[in-house]
Amino acid sequence: MEFIEKQRLKLWWLYILIGIDAVIVLCIVLFDKGGMNLQDLKNVYFAPIWAVLLPFSVIYAIQKNILTLKINENGVSYKYFPFTRSFKLYNWNSLDKVYINKYDALGDYGGWGIRYRLWFKFRDKAYILNDGNKGLQLEFKNGRRILFSSNNRDELELFLINLKTRFKIQAIQ
Repeated sequence: MEFIEKQRLKLWWLYILIGIDAVIVLCIVLFDKGGMNLQDLKNVYFAPIWAVLLPFSVIYAIQKNILTLKINENGVSYKYFPFTRSFKLYNWNSLDKVYINKYDALGDYGGWGIRYRLWFKFRDKAYILNDGNKGLQLEFKNGRRILFSSNNRDELELFLINLKTRFKIQAIQ
């Protein structure tokens, strides 16, 4: 019995902004004072071409990041590729509480991605990869907290209830 969820950061709107930037740069390169010829591009080390291609490749690489969350009778484990190559496991006995929590990505954490709670609360970490407002909150016995956003909140809640009743895990609230 295992719950597995994979999430990606979806930044489709950023492609539009970078596309507008690329059109502006290319218009300046091609049409300003007759445009740049190949020798001029070589003299500036193809900087306008890099200015167009580099942002697209960075956003593409960011969107290839995958957060995999696994929950089973052993505990909660996650892997955020490419930052962590193997799963990091949190056993049930190291957790004080596990529950579905409501959050505000901008108000509580200042945005999406791997974030710490605002106002210097470095013991609260979040992996927010969607536009939802509910996720899996882990509270540890040492006071640390981790939040994982979830696309399948209803399935996750049912799975946690089933796991609590079947294996009598006290950490699940």
